[in-house]
Amino acid sequence: MTTTTIAPEAGAASATTGADRPDFDAIAIGAGFAGIALIHYLREAGLSIRVFDRASDVGGTWAWNRYPGAATDSESYYYCLTFSKEILQEWKWTQRYPGRAETQAYMRYVVDKCDMMPHIQLNTEITEARFLADKGWWQVTTGTGESFTCKYFISGMGMISQPEIPALKGLDSFKGPIFHSSRWPEGLDYAGKRVGVIGAGATSVQMVPELAKTAADVTVFQRTPNYILPAMQRPMTPEWEKEIKDNYDAIIAKCRNHVFGMAFDSPVGRNVLDATPEERERIFEENWNGSFRWVFETFDDLLASPEANKLAGDFITSKMKARVNDPELAELLCPTYDDYPLFAKRPPLDHGYLEAFNRDNVHLVDIKKREPLVEVTETGVRTTAKDYDFDIIVLATGFKAYTGALEAFPIIGASGETLNEKWGTVSGSIMGVCVADFPNMFMVTGPQAPFANLPTSIEQNVIWITACIRKMEHEGHATFWPKAEAEAAWTKQTADIHAQTLMAQGDKVNSWMMGANRADKGARVLIYFGGANFYYDAMDQSAAAGFPELEFR
Repeated sequence: MTTTTIAPEAGAASATTGADRPDFDAIAIGAGFAGIALIHYLREAGLSIRVFDRASDVGGTWAWNRYPGAATDSESYYYCLTFSKEILQEWKWTQRYPGRAETQAYMRYVVDKCDMMPHIQLNTEITEARFLADKGWWQVTTGTGESFTCKYFISGMGMISQPEIPALKGLDSFKGPIFHSSRWPEGLDYAGKRVGVIGAGATSVQMVPELAKTAADVTVFQRTPNYILPAMQRPMTPEWEKEIKDNYDAIIAKCRNHVFGMAFDSPVGRNVLDATPEERERIFEENWNGSFRWVFETFDDLLASPEANKLAGDFITSKMKARVNDPELAELLCPTYDDYPLFAKRPPLDHGYLEAFNRDNVHLVDIKKREPLVEVTETGVRTTAKDYDFDIIVLATGFKAYTGALEAFPIIGASGETLNEKWGTVSGSIMGVCVADFPNMFMVTGPQAPFANLPTSIEQNVIWITACIRKMEHEGHATFWPKAEAEAAWTKQTADIHAQTLMAQGDKVNSWMMGANRADKGARVLIYFGGANFYYDAMDQSAAAGFPELEFR
């Protein structure tokens, strides 16, 4: 791809004036939901902004994840930005869960409708970001050696965008195509081929049913089975669309005030342990209608009470087993509470994954207990039991969540320490948006932000960032310095809440929600589990109080 360089534009609101000013008021990395939201809100505040992305198109995650079956797990009508009521009414979703292409098309529509492309520079990799203490600016360097300066440096790179490549022996020896699922080669033909899939998380759950339709064979190497909830995909009907668009204000309010940022009707005011077995089964069954709604619109204690969690997990696995013809295979595909509680790993939504294993050309290899994976060979994969030959190997091995993209290249703070170095043992932050010793830098949904419907969290983060920048510009401040004591307090609060949840058991099953899937760093607290709604409240309170977590200079 060729790199298109766009000349710097003049900042309309920067506190620095005259010749001694940065190229842009703000530079952001990532042209996904975060980059789009930043352009809207910061442009509205009168600032100049340039968004860089190494992809060839806008879309963020949805520009990269081109594997077969890639789709959202949030329902379409609230997996979107809400700053334009006009766009909410104009855009037409075709189904409950949009695929990758449809989601990216929506994002292109927003960019075009709002004339955002002049602020976006694609095909541009950022290789370093450095705080210039003498200027109070950031300097951003591209892969071609160009440098740009800005007053505010913002990461919009996403929480699951940096692939985790497993340290497998012989990884470079395989003679056929071998790649991470999020870097699917354009035009790859897998029809009639033998495909090995290493990993059995959410990506594989989406991908395997599609691969199985035309591949000669698909073999999934599974370390940890999943609690798999049904997606129950359905088309968007005119009646459903009208109901949504007539009630968008209420839908947006639901997302803002929900513990996971979803447009769900919860809490519901009842607990599993207060229900009779008959009532519990009836409510579980009546709500088995697809999506994560089942977890939040049945009972309020499924993620808080071990007893309730086990009953919920048992119900899910009973449903899973009923869809797999081979009882022995069904047992391998289903976890138990003794393995880990529901939501200690992020449960996937199913679009035919379980039924795929009823096909003669789909196979499962248990590499945790039965035949551990030994190495990749020239012709395939070797376990302790046998050799498997493949034409293609897909590494569906997940991501370095929350921090990986921020650690992939040097982001150098005021002391000369990189973020990667600072986060050696603890990935601390202030509300997932600021880091001590990194002045004038923001992150959108960084570590210790909630795990929630991402567009909702992204927009709430960008609103807080914009309010902070407005204060800076209005009051003529050159820099803000995140306070170390505020970072320590938020990190402790996040860890204390995490320790009280069942999610804290994720480390024993290599959950990416704790970074326990990474070979290079130990498990850690990466997610604020105090409720996305309470987190958004905390951000609003911070802004109303003048951002007491920051020192303005």
